[in-house]
Amino acid sequence: MCTYAMVTYKVHYVCVSCRQSHKLHWDDAGHLCTRCRRPMAFAGHDFAAPRKTKDSEWAAVAAVLAAGLRYEGFEPCGCGQEPKYRPHTSAQVRARRRIAARHGLTDAEALALRDPA
Repeated sequence: MCTYAMVTYKVHYVCVSCRQSHKLHWDDAGHLCTRCRRPMAFAGHDFAAPRKTKDSEWAAVAAVLAAGLRYEGFEPCGCGQEPKYRPHTSAQVRARRRIAARHGLTDAEALALRDPA
């Protein structure tokens, strides 16, 4: 039985420029940042916001969201959602982008790689 199918969970919305994250109900409406009033990005169910002072980690979050990836992956039921890797630092993002350039992968494919080698 799928955990996310039985209960309506709140999802994470992120404003990368303000470094804020909010858990809100998913409703196809554009949620605005409470600080800058710009639209927030949908980050998924399993997003864990880094501290505001962690520049490298927020750069990685911005790269993941810009590539169209989300932080999803809770799978206790076998509903087809596999836990996906997401880079945590800008150094990990750079390593995966080098691999993407070398092997002809898209940013989304490269950022989802667990081991870039």
